[in-house]
Amino acid sequence: MIDLLVQNFEHYLKFEKRFSNHTSRAYIDDLNQFRQYLSEHYNIHNIYEVDYQIVRSWIVMLLESDISPRSANRKISSLKSFYRYLLKNNEVTKNPMLKVTAPKTSKKLPLFVEQEKMNALFDESLFENSFTGHRDKTILELFYGTGMRLSELCNITLQNINMYQSQIKVLGKRNKERIIPLTDNLKKVISTYIEMRNQLQDVQSDFLFVTDKGKKTYPKLVYRIVNYYLNLVTTQHKKSPHVLRHTFATHMLNNGAELNAIKEILGHANLSATQVYTHNTVEKLKKVYKQAHPRA
Repeated sequence: MIDLLVQNFEHYLKFEKRFSNHTSRAYIDDLNQFRQYLSEHYNIHNIYEVDYQIVRSWIVMLLESDISPRSANRKISSLKSFYRYLLKNNEVTKNPMLKVTAPKTSKKLPLFVEQEKMNALFDESLFENSFTGHRDKTILELFYGTGMRLSELCNITLQNINMYQSQIKVLGKRNKERIIPLTDNLKKVISTYIEMRNQLQDVQSDFLFVTDKGKKTYPKLVYRIVNYYLNLVTTQHKKSPHVLRHTFATHMLNNGAELNAIKEILGHANLSATQVYTHNTVEKLKKVYKQAHPRA
């Protein structure tokens, strides 16, 4: 019985909520772990038999294992979404998740690269005067200049770029389109790269970023490119496209951009997701204060 409900929920996530395969899979993996717990510890195979005490015992078991509170919270969130779905479709009459509270987690500040290091990153000497050199520089410039996600960058097509209106269209989470402005510098970098791209033979793709064989780039390749170049300018342990997204938002905020404007550019659903970047700004102010105030 639970098997069928989980399958229906997965279909709902993919085709009604329009979650990505990766996100949907994470939800289902969490539910399968809960289902296994029910079978092994309570011999329960029917969703109607689950109550608050059983859910609470599962959470306690998670927290007593090596799992982090953050991961435990994600699993709780998956189960809450599942029960909301079941109630909506009249599969259950009561929700055992109503009294469940998520364990507190320590808030991690978003990692970002300092501004002077980003300036060093775009030193022309770091990039070869070749197709791959121009492609790699354009990838880095777009991440830092727009704050877009890895999946969004990989799926940009030539038709998504409007040089006349100085903007680029990206397809974000849940297939939501948004428009991001392009600076004159970004337009110049993109134009130079497209000229190099047009010289490739056998390009059979409309996607902006392609390999030297003319095929669409893939996330692992882009991740390696970002990691390689960030290694040249920073020693911080995490060097990913998402770090450049954090860097974009933090630098925008530090240089006077409004939080709502950053929210729209990043494609956040609500302002609370964007407000995390204010913490970095506060930390910067504290550092300046300690350095400058005579009694700090």
